[in-house]
Amino acid sequence: MRILFIGGGNMASALIGGLRQQGFKAADIRVVDVVAQARDNVQKQFGVAVAETVDSAIPEDVVVLAVKPQQMRGMAQALQPHLRGQLVLSIAAGIRSDDLARWLGHARIVRAMPNTPALLRAGVTGTYAATGATAADGETAERILSAVGTVIPLEREEQLDGITAVSGSGPAYVFYFIEALQQAAMELGFTPGQARRLAQETFTGAAKLAAGSDDPVQTLRERVTSKAGTTEAALKSMEAAEVKRRIVEAIHAAARRSKELGDEFGKG
Repeated sequence: MRILFIGGGNMASALIGGLRQQGFKAADIRVVDVVAQARDNVQKQFGVAVAETVDSAIPEDVVVLAVKPQQMRGMAQALQPHLRGQLVLSIAAGIRSDDLARWLGHARIVRAMPNTPALLRAGVTGTYAATGATAADGETAERILSAVGTVIPLEREEQLDGITAVSGSGPAYVFYFIEALQQAAMELGFTPGQARRLAQETFTGAAKLAAGSDDPVQTLRERVTSKAGTTEAALKSMEAAEVKRRIVEAIHAAARRSKELGDEFGKG
C-alpha cells in the first residue's frame, strides 16, 4: 500500500512516524506540502519523498488529507483532476463527506477525527466510512490510523461531532483540570515544580488505574472516597457547584459548535 499525504504538519508526521514503526517503507509514503519547512522536516525525519504540489496523476493507493479545514475546499478542487479512484482519508475536522465528495468529484471517502495524543502514539480516533467507501476501505483507514492509537468506527457521520467534543477537544479538558490541581497545590504551599509534578503524576496514575480495570469508573471513584473523609469533602464541594453537570453541558456545547463549523466549512 502506497500512501500520499496532502499536508505535512503535526498530525501527518505522527501518522507517518507510526506507520514507519509498524514497518511501512519510506519509499511507499509521499508528502505534498506548499510549506518548504514542513517538507524538509518530514523528509529529514522519515526519509520520505516530498513535493510542493500535485501536478500529475496520483499513483498512490490512499490519499490522506491532512490540511486545515479552511484550506480544504481549495485543496480538494485542485486535487480533483489528479485522482484516479483512490481511497481518500480525511483527518480534517468539520468537513463532511458530502461536501468533500462534491469538491473532489469523488465518493470513496473515509472521515476521521484523531486527537493530539496521537503525537505520542496514544491517540483515539473516530472514523466514518461514507456511502461511496467499501468495508475494505474502512479497514484500510483503521490500519493507517491504528498506527497512532485506538480507532473507533462509527455508524453515523454526525457521531463525529460527538467524537470532536469528547476526545478531539478532550485533551484540553484534561489540561484544564491539571491546571486546577496545580493551582490548588501551589496555594497549599508547594513550589510550582512540585505542584506540576503532583498534578500530572496524579492524573497519569489515575488514568492508568482506570485503563487497567474492568470496573466502572464510578466504582473506582467510590473506592477512594471514604465516608466523612477528605475525598468526600472535596467531591461534595464539586457536587454543590454542579461541576459534573457543567462539564457535560460544556461537551454538548463543543458538539454543537462542531456541527456549526461543518455547516460553515461546507458552504460553496
